[in-house]
Amino acid sequence: MAAFMTVLESDLRALSAEARRRYPAVKDAAEHAILKLRSMASPDEIAHNEDILRIFLMACEVKNVKLSVIGLSCLQKLISHDAIAPSALKEILFTLKEHGEMADESIQLKTLQTILVIFQSRLRPDNEENMAHALGICLRLLENNRSSDSVRNTAAATFRQAVALIFDNVICAESLPAGKFGSGGYVSRTNSVTSDVSRNMKRLELLELGVISGEPSLMRDTLTKPGKLGLCLLEDLTTLAAGGSAIWLRVGSIQRSFALDLLEFILSNYVVLFRTLIPFEQVLRHQICSLLMTSLRTNSEIEGELGEPYFRRLVLRSVAHIIRLYSSSLTTESEVFLSMLVRVIAMDLPLWHRILVLEILRGFCVEARTLRILFQNFDLHPNNSNIVEGMVKALARVVSSVQYLETGEESLAAVAGMFSSKAKGIEWSLDNDASNATVLVASEAHAITLAIEGILGVVFGVATLTDEAVDDGELESPRCDTDPTRNCTGTTATLCMSMVDSMWLTILDALSLILMKSQGEAIILEILKGYQAFTQACGVLHAVEPLNSFLASLCKFTIYIPNEAEKRSVILSPSSKRAEQLVDQREGVVLTPKNVQALRTLFNIAHRLQNVLGPSWVLVLDTLSALDRAIHSLHATTQEVPTVPKLSRDSSGQYSDFNVLSSLNSQLFESSALMHVTAVQSLLSALRQLSRQSMATTLSSTGQTSNQKVGSISFSVERILCILINNLHRVEPLWDEVVGHFLELADSSNPQLQSMALDALDKAICAVLGSDQFQNTSSKSVDASNDLHDQSKFRLECAVIAPLNDLYSLSQNFDVRAGSLKILVHVLERHGEKLSYSWPNILAMLRSVALALEKDLIALGFQSLRVIMNDGLPTIPAQCVQECIDVAGAYSAQKTELNISLTAIGLLWTATDFIVKGLTRGSEEGFETDQRHYLKKEDATSEPHEKITDATYLANTVERDKLLFSVFSLLHKLGADERPEVRNSAIRMLFQTLGSHGQKLSKSMWEDCLWNYVFPTLDHASHLAATSSKDEWQGKELGTLKGKAVHMLIHHSRNTAQKQWDETLVLVLGGITRILRSFFPFLRSLKNFQSGWESLLVFVKNSILNGSKEVALAAINCLQSTVVSHSPKGNLPVTYIRSILDIYEDVLQQSHKSSDHYVGKVKQEILHGLGEVYVQAQGVFDNDMYKQLILVVDSAVKEARTTNNNFEAEYGHVSPVLRTILEILPLLRPAAHLSSMWMLLLTNLLQYLPAAEPLLDDNGDDAKPGGNSNHIPEKKREGSIVKLASPTMGYNTYKLFAERLVPVLVDLFLQAPVTEKYNIFPDVIQSLGRCMTTRRDDPDGTLWKQAVDGFHCILIDDVKKLKPTPGTDLTITRSSRIHVWKEVADVYELFLVGHCGRALPSNTLSGAARQTDESLEMNILDVLGDKILTSESDIPPDILQRLISTLDRCASRTCCLPLETVELMPPHCSRFSLTCLQKLFSLSSYEVSDWNSARSEVSKISIRTLMSRCDFILRKFLADENDMGKRSLPPARLDEVIFVLQELASLVIHPETASSLPLHPHLQEGVSLENLRSRSHLLVLFPSFCELVVSRELRVRELVQVLLRLIAAELGLQKLDFNG
Repeated sequence: MAAFMTVLESDLRALSAEARRRYPAVKDAAEHAILKLRSMASPDEIAHNEDILRIFLMACEVKNVKLSVIGLSCLQKLISHDAIAPSALKEILFTLKEHGEMADESIQLKTLQTILVIFQSRLRPDNEENMAHALGICLRLLENNRSSDSVRNTAAATFRQAVALIFDNVICAESLPAGKFGSGGYVSRTNSVTSDVSRNMKRLELLELGVISGEPSLMRDTLTKPGKLGLCLLEDLTTLAAGGSAIWLRVGSIQRSFALDLLEFILSNYVVLFRTLIPFEQVLRHQICSLLMTSLRTNSEIEGELGEPYFRRLVLRSVAHIIRLYSSSLTTESEVFLSMLVRVIAMDLPLWHRILVLEILRGFCVEARTLRILFQNFDLHPNNSNIVEGMVKALARVVSSVQYLETGEESLAAVAGMFSSKAKGIEWSLDNDASNATVLVASEAHAITLAIEGILGVVFGVATLTDEAVDDGELESPRCDTDPTRNCTGTTATLCMSMVDSMWLTILDALSLILMKSQGEAIILEILKGYQAFTQACGVLHAVEPLNSFLASLCKFTIYIPNEAEKRSVILSPSSKRAEQLVDQREGVVLTPKNVQALRTLFNIAHRLQNVLGPSWVLVLDTLSALDRAIHSLHATTQEVPTVPKLSRDSSGQYSDFNVLSSLNSQLFESSALMHVTAVQSLLSALRQLSRQSMATTLSSTGQTSNQKVGSISFSVERILCILINNLHRVEPLWDEVVGHFLELADSSNPQLQSMALDALDKAICAVLGSDQFQNTSSKSVDASNDLHDQSKFRLECAVIAPLNDLYSLSQNFDVRAGSLKILVHVLERHGEKLSYSWPNILAMLRSVALALEKDLIALGFQSLRVIMNDGLPTIPAQCVQECIDVAGAYSAQKTELNISLTAIGLLWTATDFIVKGLTRGSEEGFETDQRHYLKKEDATSEPHEKITDATYLANTVERDKLLFSVFSLLHKLGADERPEVRNSAIRMLFQTLGSHGQKLSKSMWEDCLWNYVFPTLDHASHLAATSSKDEWQGKELGTLKGKAVHMLIHHSRNTAQKQWDETLVLVLGGITRILRSFFPFLRSLKNFQSGWESLLVFVKNSILNGSKEVALAAINCLQSTVVSHSPKGNLPVTYIRSILDIYEDVLQQSHKSSDHYVGKVKQEILHGLGEVYVQAQGVFDNDMYKQLILVVDSAVKEARTTNNNFEAEYGHVSPVLRTILEILPLLRPAAHLSSMWMLLLTNLLQYLPAAEPLLDDNGDDAKPGGNSNHIPEKKREGSIVKLASPTMGYNTYKLFAERLVPVLVDLFLQAPVTEKYNIFPDVIQSLGRCMTTRRDDPDGTLWKQAVDGFHCILIDDVKKLKPTPGTDLTITRSSRIHVWKEVADVYELFLVGHCGRALPSNTLSGAARQTDESLEMNILDVLGDKILTSESDIPPDILQRLISTLDRCASRTCCLPLETVELMPPHCSRFSLTCLQKLFSLSSYEVSDWNSARSEVSKISIRTLMSRCDFILRKFLADENDMGKRSLPPARLDEVIFVLQELASLVIHPETASSLPLHPHLQEGVSLENLRSRSHLLVLFPSFCELVVSRELRVRELVQVLLRLIAAELGLQKLDFNG
């Protein structure tokens, strides 16, 4: 407030300053006012003091421009701050009037501002005089011709604001609801129709709320003083608008348009006054409506202001406000107005006039509330005309006129441009220089645009009202979860239904026409929105005929198939160059942008109305089917929009629309999950109907049409599947509809449709079974809700599986039946574990397939069975397992497909495994019968909660036994099948089952299996093997060659029935073998097992003697496996082993009677078996059993040696039987408790060597020990040496067997106990020696070589280690050793002297072989000289002398032979002689490291022999040299002498050795005293050295010189150094 006082004082100072010169009174008054003002503190004090006001009025009265401006400004400030008393208003208005008459523009504008301030303050006029005076000032300035434009405009604005303030004051004084509503009914040209409908809907709702909120129950006719002022003003304005004079305002006339504009403003913004106050309503009814009716009447003679467009627009806007806002109370007037407006459109008036009317009508149409009121008041009222219907028809006529205009195409393009501008929010306008023709076209387009928008407004209005009915609960929402009702009972719903019935045809004709003719994107989108809105409203209202008509119309614009001319135009179009390669001239589908948008609209409608479309789905689906074909067509394309630059779209742009449409197509059916179940059924029914129609057409059409129909069927099937997949949570009410159509298609004669149906049925069944309803099938509950769920699931599951059985059993088409089986396979593979109640039907179906004769069907059915048996048994109900087994048996027994039978038998194993492991898992402890359980029973204690009840155990056991017997019975029957492959597989499976699960079978069950299945199977197979035909079979005929049939080759081992049954018998024996190997200890406890074992032995014996080779070997293996498996564990009693030995002995004794070629192989197996029996069961063998074993082997050897039909020996091979005997002999070494049997074993082996006589008589008595030479006479040994071969065996066989036997004999001998060795040692040495002497007769053979190796092995590894054991008779031991050494000396003497180092005759030995033999001779010398004679052994001296003499005899060969003979002697003979001589030197030499008493004894003996031999060689050389004269000696003799001289020079002997030399006692004593390492042996040969100094050989003389020096050194006669 202080600021106001400051400003006011400042203004007073300015006024004083301005008036200082010319107006002193004003100056003084201003200064006086300043002083007064300083004493005032508030505006109220100013108002009570007229001095302040007076000074400003005084300033205005002088009419000086500057002073007046200051004065008026200060007046405005005082008025705005309520600093003027109301009583001063009249004086102020008078001052303003005078100033308004002044010519200065600024004064006039200031005056108008002051008047407006007065109306805005508390000083506003409250009586008619002041009000009229204030308003009159504004009007006079407005109408004054001398007023400038700015003054006139300001005056008009001031008057308009004053009117608004007056009527605002009236509302406030009358206590009416405040609120102004602007001219929202006038729609901007930049708004779309949909936005206009939305905006006006909200405006009218606000208006309705504003009026009703404060409206009294009845209208009133009493007015307050402000109300009366407002009424007066309204009446004067009406008079002025009509062209009359305003009495109250005291104005003659003003522009009618200005007054009419004010009336329009009051009518639109102060509705509450006319609806509440009767005086105002009367003025409206009688004066304003009369004015407007008069003004609205038009004819061609209207001139002046009334004919101006602006005035016409104001009239029409005012009429529009009356119709929109007051039609409820002014029904008649509104009807008249509307009728006049509708008639104007058809009248021949200027186009701008009709456009103005169309704008008004368009405004009505886009306002849903107005449309509703008009339709309720007129169209629904029986006494009124159908105003709304008439409006719509009038608008439709305007729209349809486009096809009759000469510029129709241009107009449509302009209409499209206007809609495009609106879509972009831009006001459409023409260029300034546009021609008249262009303006005409634009005007026509504007009219058409308004008509289209009006129709669209009606469409959207109906849709809006329908939505309101849905919101109010009068109609069910199409998205509701419940089944929508079809009764329209609400007021709004009835109204909407009536509107649709009265206008849909008109609207459809107009919209379809524009949609057909237009190409603009914006107008197409807007019209399609109208289609969508109206169609959705029809759907909600269940107006079937309008709905179907709009859908049908819309569908026509979705898929466009051009004709030939259009195809050419599309190809030649610049905008479609990229598509010219994609459009097929025969079958091209071009989707224009209009088509694409129409399809989008169709999808929107379908989504919105999916619950209420019902039968109308057929129209939608037919279109979607065509779209689907277009999407998947190779020749389909989309048209590019010409306005889009080509480079702005990528190469795949033409397919983007297809991708979007395809996505929308899929989403439509995926959203079926949100639809009501009845709606989904309607959709499925429509798809089925579409498919049926196409099916009927397919049968009667060909070519392209047929392909299209098949495409429609494919579309229907795919969408049915999509719907099913998305409604799996409620599939039961939909399933019959879905599967019913698939069955119809499968029953078609078209293979393509059949395949389509089968594939769809497969997917449908798998989808249902894969849904959540089929999860957790194993969980069971007993509550009632779960029982209901199980019943529902039972019905559903049976319904899902039933179509497969129907297809197979009812269809006559092979492909369909096969398809049903393929589906079953897929279902079982993917979801078999989820089935519970349909197994009986499935298994019955599979059984019927097995009984069929079609090979392919059986294969398909068997696939299902295999899936069930491999993967589905754990999920199958227990009561269905028996049926599964029977079905598997049916497939095993069918004779159509062999491989299936074999595989089915394999599935029985799976069933058995499941039965044993899965079915009775909880009670398997009760019948466990494995070996450990039987052999060692322990008392198992457990807690009560860990034990199963007896009832459960018995139930499980009985059920399991029943199933197992079922399987065994099937396998037993199949074991007698005429097809070898089937029966063999069944037998394998029978015994495999028993072997794998036998430990879980009880005793009683085992007894049943043995006597009912195992032994009967063996008897049956044996009988048929013996009685079947031996005629050869011919294989399957493959064709003909040169007129002769060509058959498949059959292996000779399977080309008769008997051979096939032999194979089966082998399998039976193999199965029995497995059982005995696994369960023999347990089986022994069964009743009558002993009799079964005996019968088995009899069968084995007969099989070996009379059966085929395979049967015999299998029988042997049956016994062998039992022994090998249980003997090491002690589970096989000795009686069983004896029985096996007896069988083998009988077989070997009787086998020589058979002439079959495979007897040898059988004998080999028996002999191998004997070895295994002994190895595994030797712990239970006694002497008698071992003797029996040896006798059996001996008889086998004798029988093999007496067999003359043995061609292997001719090629250097031992017969297979003898080879087998050689293999098992190492296994037959006696155990520790059978040590006395070593003699028996080794003596039997010795008799098989050359010249050996048997030491075991035929009675089997024990052989007498031959511990020394007294037990075996000398002449027997001599006789054995000269006996080269057995009279009953060929030489080759004898030799080959002996060669292989020697290493075995040596190895066994080395393993024998020492005591047993003594008893047999001499005989072994004799036998080996005899073998070594065979070199003379067979130098190329290996027997003598094997004997030499064995002989050395025994001597080196055993003889040197023989020590007298404690507690034995030392005399016997010593005599045995002497006997041994004598035999050794005999062998060396005989072999070395008689068979080594000699020129033996041989024509076959290669150079390498001769070198090998020479190396062997050298090795013999090495062993004798380096290992035997040098070892610490107890060799008697006489034996040592014999051995050294043997070496000396061998060393004397070169020197003793005549010179002529020496020249002919082979080189290896001289080398052998020198080697023997070298061994003598080695034995005589002294080595500190290995010197001992035995070595000393050998050295003493060998040195004497060596000196004698050296002296003889030297003398012989000297004599031969003298005899030869000048001829040189043979190289061998010369080499021998040189070797001797060199060795003598290097030889050093031990003094003990030197003591044995024949030297003079003085020489011996001197040597022994001087040196331990002596060369005394040189002194013995000194005379010979002296004679050799004259030898002709230089080398000899040099060596003799060296020796003499050594002798001198030995005697201490070294050269003396006299100087020292």
